[in-house]
Amino acid sequence: MASFLSRLFGGLTGKVPEDTATPRRGEAVDYEGFKICAAPDKADNQWRLAGIIIKPGEGEDGDLERTFIRADLFSSREEAETYAVRKGQQIIDEQGERLFADGAPTGHA
Repeated sequence: MASFLSRLFGGLTGKVPEDTATPRRGEAVDYEGFKICAAPDKADNQWRLAGIIIKPGEGEDGDLERTFIRADLFSSREEAETYAVRKGQQIIDEQGERLFADGAPTGHA
């Protein structure tokens, strides 16, 4: 209850609790010409599988990025990061260049 109230009133005062801040990116992993960054999202006492697939230097302003979020939850950030990299590899294997066909700088996978 206190957590809920702090999120509610923190938003009114401009303060953003650490656990709701933008997910921190993990170390980039090279795979098939792309980069995969795990970015697990804190969900209560667990971590939701999430990450970013990057195509380096292809956009007008630099890299193109596609984010992915899945329903899978893990008890540790490290475990969520491991599975996020695997999921990123799977997405690349299935979709490859089609992920970035629209040329938009950001989007969802």
